[in-house]
Amino acid sequence: MNRSLIILLGALALGAGIFAGSYFTAQRATVMCCTRPADDLSWLQDEFHLSDTEMKRVRELHEGYLPKCAEMCGKIATKKGELDSLLGNGTNLTAEAQAKLNDIAGLRAQCQAQMLQHFLTVSQVMPPEQGQRYLAEMKRLTLGTNGLMKPFMSDHAGHEHGNN
Repeated sequence: MNRSLIILLGALALGAGIFAGSYFTAQRATVMCCTRPADDLSWLQDEFHLSDTEMKRVRELHEGYLPKCAEMCGKIATKKGELDSLLGNGTNLTAEAQAKLNDIAGLRAQCQAQMLQHFLTVSQVMPPEQGQRYLAEMKRLTLGTNGLMKPFMSDHAGHEHGNN
């Protein structure tokens, strides 16, 4: 009986220790999340080890770029709507529809150029090594295969700056 009581008390103590450790870990994680709320740019500060000053400048650049991005997305969406109207239920690609496709391709190229310029500017406010790493990743995503850009350029994406 004495041995059973020791095992039971040991199991209770172990369970209480695990519970307390889990509780305090969860509390700490909650406090950290609440004192520094996540946003769409917070990953940059962590990933590229940016100071608060550098992060402030990145946010300013991002906010300045958003209207340009929204404008470009709107232009592309408009041209895609025009193309959809031209295609209708037809079975042939007309010269007018081909011209709209070319317009869309030109707008997408212009969009990529604007994104790359934005990424270059952002990389320059980072420490040099981190800026180079950031720029390499953004180039990969921006200039990568069509499969990488497709979520940002389709009507089905949850892209917050526009669906194009």
